[in-house]
Amino acid sequence: MARPKICFIGAGSLGFTRGLVRDLLTFETMRDAHIALMDIDQERLSFAKEAVDRIIEMGKYPATVEATLDRKQALRNANAVLCTILVGGTNVWRHDIEIPKKYGVNINVGDTRGVAGIFRALRTIPVMLDICRDIEKLCPDAILLNYTNPMSMNCKAMQSQTSVKVTGLCHSVQGTAAMLANWLNLKYEDIDYVCAGINHQAWFLEFKKDHKDLYPQLKQLVMKNKEVYNREIVRNEMFLHLGYYVTESSGHNSEYNWWFRKRDDLIEKYCTHGTNWNPGEYAFILKHYLKTERTWKKQVKKWLASKEPISLERGHEYAAYIINAYLGGEPYTFNGNVPNTGLIDNLPKEACVEVPVLANRRGFNPMHVGPLPPQCAALNNINISSELMAVEGCLKGDPELVFHAVTYDPLSAAVLSLSEIRKMVQELFLRNKNYLPTFKSIKL
Repeated sequence: MARPKICFIGAGSLGFTRGLVRDLLTFETMRDAHIALMDIDQERLSFAKEAVDRIIEMGKYPATVEATLDRKQALRNANAVLCTILVGGTNVWRHDIEIPKKYGVNINVGDTRGVAGIFRALRTIPVMLDICRDIEKLCPDAILLNYTNPMSMNCKAMQSQTSVKVTGLCHSVQGTAAMLANWLNLKYEDIDYVCAGINHQAWFLEFKKDHKDLYPQLKQLVMKNKEVYNREIVRNEMFLHLGYYVTESSGHNSEYNWWFRKRDDLIEKYCTHGTNWNPGEYAFILKHYLKTERTWKKQVKKWLASKEPISLERGHEYAAYIINAYLGGEPYTFNGNVPNTGLIDNLPKEACVEVPVLANRRGFNPMHVGPLPPQCAALNNINISSELMAVEGCLKGDPELVFHAVTYDPLSAAVLSLSEIRKMVQELFLRNKNYLPTFKSIKL
């Protein structure tokens, strides 16, 4: 077999690129891979290449690496593509959160769904589709592993509009499973689970050890151990009342429903004092990103200059295992974002769902899950309906459809009237107008 070519789009996401390249090269199928790094930022790209060169040198791998600003060059004849882009920097996406806050919609992270996630999708989907069209021409047999948020809306657009074999990957399933296992003083590898739903809102339908249901034990722990309860107040509340544990952090999940962020007293009670909350929430996050933008060069240069040996031990990200399976290595099961081809019976067939998927030489083979518990499906369906309208609005360049998508965002609807939502959406359109190529008009 010819040496595989692995392409990184958005290689300037240095943390991702370093970790994923390290993982890829630990597999026999990819020891001699050609790594193609592409980014629109020359400085970040140069640092990424230096980092990959260092990993190759320390591991004594027969791999090669190139860095290019030319996306087509990077993609040509690739076997697998990893995408970690961000359309618009901090001074763009901060308005996704600050404008809604002015109207009373208090958002914590804002990168996945809801009004902030929708406007991130409007900026991002056109670029993702351009990447897919290049893949169709230059490496049609490649698999695309997407890490770019908002995951569900990006994947829905790509899966419905292109022929690319694409799935979306997220840390939240394995991360949550490992967290719950740790709470129960169990090893992650001893846990068996079935998790399904939508990205950042998938449900552990089964959580077992040696065929024994661990939910009764977990429920008692959450109810009686204040320290454990405080680690994930929002998700623990959802678990105690809905009966199933949801993926992704309390910070994210507090935005995806009506229950925790519609009043100041609820924010104070559920979204301020838990040990998994950053002080000041969004203000803290924004400060962190602005600081990172100022200091990232110093941190990267320090890492590159260090004489200390770096760990080449394989991590737990899905991507390398999936690509290894596609290249003929051991088949691998993961949770991925795929079209709902009858996989979850009580979610719309046009939805992008997150379910167990088997990766092998054939590509992605998603597994049938069946119906979700009705209380879980209800929350998923509300968010799916909003996201489907947002994707269609983006593809058609229809601002009215985007407005309708936001009207069914649970958090916006819990706080604002329809006329207030319209004014908020219009302001967001005006702020984002230079980043919305599919819209000829932004007037509502």
